[in-house]
Amino acid sequence: MSLTEQSVPTGCWQLDPVHSRAGFAVRHSGIATFRGHFTDVSAKLADGTLTGAVDVASVEVPIAELKGHLLAPDFFDAEQHPQITFSASDIDVDTQRTSSSGTGGERATVRGELTLRGVTKPLEATGTIAGPATYLDGNERIAIALETIVNRTTSASAGTPRSRAAATPSATT
Repeated sequence: MSLTEQSVPTGCWQLDPVHSRAGFAVRHSGIATFRGHFTDVSAKLADGTLTGAVDVASVEVPIAELKGHLLAPDFFDAEQHPQITFSASDIDVDTQRTSSSGTGGERATVRGELTLRGVTKPLEATGTIAGPATYLDGNERIAIALETIVNRTTSASAGTPRSRAAATPSATT
């Protein structure tokens, strides 16, 4: 089932920075996983199109030296490519299936394009869409939680071949 008024209300939904996170996990040396996230994130769902961006320089990881490596030309190349962007207008919501992970919401598949280091590739992410619900401040909100795997050897980024990326934006009108 495609995105409809019954699944997600029409209008413009903006990312709520307090309840949102865009992060990643990378398997390193085959035995350990390191995690990081971006602090400067934007996203919007409007007229059936989901768009988002992260400022590469806002990457946060537990080790300061690692941040320098991630920003360098052999990884994200933040100086030449300051943003990672995503855009999708193919959003399928399965109103018959809910999340089995306990996060709530209807299962969703989002197909679009990810631009990383100036190279745009197709990307499919899966997760959930929940809401709308009226929040404590009286505004309606929805929640979208998506996850995908990015193979960096085919996405113009050097380094470890695969990483799992996740975004859990909460949106408000």
